[in-house]
Amino acid sequence: EVQLVESGGGSLQAGGSLRLSCAVSGFALDDFALGWFRQAPGKEREAFSCLSSKDGITYYKNSVKGRFTISSDNAKNAVYLQMNNLKPEDTAVYYCAASWDCYSDHGPSPGLYWGKGTLVTVSP
Repeated sequence: EVQLVESGGGSLQAGGSLRLSCAVSGFALDDFALGWFRQAPGKEREAFSCLSSKDGITYYKNSVKGRFTISSDNAKNAVYLQMNNLKPEDTAVYYCAASWDCYSDHGPSPGLYWGKGTLVTVSP
């Protein structure tokens, strides 16, 4: 059974840092690209980062570039998102998802498998 489980969300003040984790089961990280998506209140879900371990490709949307870092640990079958210098506009539910591809110029292909999300709230 495929499962993706996010953890690490929380509430913090602007300028702080959080590390999100996505524990993957049911497939190996090399089988799919892994992406991070988020949905802010009243907004559509957006893809902002992805990683393809097999192809060595990473992608960051401009809004998070330089502040967020995606990484993976094949031995733990997990993907991580280090988020630094968080801003109130980063407030959202954060999801990890598996997809076929991660493109370095425009991000992940549509998600095939999804986690349930973890909430990040950044106050001014």
